[in-house]
Amino acid sequence: MEVRLENITKVFPAPKIKGKKGPDVYAVDNMTVEIPDGKLLGLLGPSGCGKSTTLYMIAGLHKPTSGQIWFGNQDVTNVPPENRGIGLVFQNYALYPHLSVRQNIQFPLHNVRPKLSKEEMELIAQQMADLVDIGGLLDRKPKELSGGQQQRVAIARALAKRPQVLLLDEPLSNLDARLRLQTREEIRRIQRLSGVTTVFVTHDQEEAMSISDVIVVMNRGIVQQVDEPQTVYDEPLNLFVAKFLGNPAINIFNGELKDGNLLIDNQVFDTGYQAKGEFSLLDEGIFDLAVEQGFTLPKEDYVAMLKGEALRPVAGATPDAEGVVPTEVVPFELTLENIYAFVKENGYKLNKEAFELSVQSLKAQLGVNRPIKVGVRPEAFSFAKTNEGEAVPIDINFIEHIGRDISIVGNIHDQPSTKVRVIIPSEMRSKVNADTVKLYPKRFYVFEESGQRIK
Repeated sequence: MEVRLENITKVFPAPKIKGKKGPDVYAVDNMTVEIPDGKLLGLLGPSGCGKSTTLYMIAGLHKPTSGQIWFGNQDVTNVPPENRGIGLVFQNYALYPHLSVRQNIQFPLHNVRPKLSKEEMELIAQQMADLVDIGGLLDRKPKELSGGQQQRVAIARALAKRPQVLLLDEPLSNLDARLRLQTREEIRRIQRLSGVTTVFVTHDQEEAMSISDVIVVMNRGIVQQVDEPQTVYDEPLNLFVAKFLGNPAINIFNGELKDGNLLIDNQVFDTGYQAKGEFSLLDEGIFDLAVEQGFTLPKEDYVAMLKGEALRPVAGATPDAEGVVPTEVVPFELTLENIYAFVKENGYKLNKEAFELSVQSLKAQLGVNRPIKVGVRPEAFSFAKTNEGEAVPIDINFIEHIGRDISIVGNIHDQPSTKVRVIIPSEMRSKVNADTVKLYPKRFYVFEESGQRIK
């Protein structure tokens, strides 16, 4: 069953405190995602990013403030949870302690119509238990099971009704490290055998990367990137995604674009960037971006407003003898926030963050002089010159031995605050024979300070 979320937004109204109402909370903001039939999609992000809220909207436990949810060709936005054909597994399993494993698995079958016979329910319970590899535990109570076995019971119960969509809300968070590894492998095996479209919520990048066909990275209610796990890791769309994925984390250096060159520590690191001086908020490219998303005023009115040349009738003034109403200049402070407010009032469709990212992309296209961030993953360094950037001089603080790899921990030369971690094979240890080493990146990324990726 294909699942589509179209422009889904969920707003939780802020409560009143001492008679004053705070800002509303956008748990999910204008989310559009397609989950292919039979695939496992991982919803990944930090706590509070909106991933569980998204899951509960798919389940029908939360109703979207706006947008639509489709199961195949059926709009289920207003369909109650019991009629959606979903199986839901909670973080705490939610098993009935006084019932046996068999009875827990059979519990949702009592509401199936037409009504199932006792023999039919027994057969389904045995099939689901065998699928999750607990076929010999049907007569036990939940308290007699390990955490991993209880999780399998919860999954078997969710699958018993042959759901169109299986929803898993951080199902491994209560397990120890060994069981987490075993159970996530089991979830992947079960999902492939059953062929059910599955949504898996987690804040653990390793879990999402290891079992998902597609991952959705979220932050503050906004989708940051949707793609296959390895693609998201190799080609992050922004700084948040680059920093969120990867263990050890990506190295981030402060840099500068100046006269077509990328500088780190005032040394040329990369070349070939177009240089057009300082960026101006009066650049007419911003007008073009606004028009693409619904801005309705003509360019001359837009330019006049931003330059403080727009006129309006004086409030309360009466026409003169010739019927002319006195006018006054509309004051306008040229800031990105004020420009957004202006275009939003006149038809612009997207939210503030999307507008700011569009402007940052425009700045990147123009190649203007400005500070930027450079990212290099720990494993992406080489002792030999590559086709990428110039050498990064690293002062070594200490060296760790991790299995067959070596981890060099230090900082950029003469920049103690800029920490660096490099991972190299142990056979390269002989090349590290001084307090400072020069390493070349095999791959690097360039980001705006706002987080938008340039290269």
